[in-house]
Amino acid sequence: MEEIQMQTAGMTADNKATITETINAYSKRLMGFIRKRVNSEADAEDVLQDVFQQLAGHSEPIEQMTAWLFRVARNKITDRRRKKRPEAIEDIFSSEDEELSLDWTELFSQEGADPETEYIRSLFWEQLATALNELPPDQRWVFVKHELDGIPFNELSQETGEPVNTLISRKRYAVLHLRERLRLLRDELLNF
Repeated sequence: MEEIQMQTAGMTADNKATITETINAYSKRLMGFIRKRVNSEADAEDVLQDVFQQLAGHSEPIEQMTAWLFRVARNKITDRRRKKRPEAIEDIFSSEDEELSLDWTELFSQEGADPETEYIRSLFWEQLATALNELPPDQRWVFVKHELDGIPFNELSQETGEPVNTLISRKRYAVLHLRERLRLLRDELLNF
């Protein structure tokens, strides 16, 4: 809320009073609304602060304050969900069942040249290549470029003209497919 106070520093006393009254009148209801739609209390507080910051920076009169505040809150929650960090390659290859864990990330290093590790590594890369070839070309391309080549989404977006969110979505579908295919391999190896 300190940021809101800093934003209101150049406002007239009437404007400050109106914003303060609005915050006092709506903060509990708005917080309850937000809290139901986000994962943590900290996220809820951040969204609430974002809403009131937008209010403080809004110069036009607002006819229906309640509707406006809840619409802004809903939009802020949606924006926050869209900005979630895309999955990393380690998330794809990790096991949900830690007791029966086969850590694929150990295969990425070139250490451990014993025959069993080399065999599992070759199975993994073969299965990954097969699974990648099963993907639609646009999903495969974005996964390979972002995850294997390490090119940031912003650069890929500039190269293709596609929005970053579209590229993130395509990678997400690729990740889901790859996770399932590699889970099958993991299960086979653990039951061998």
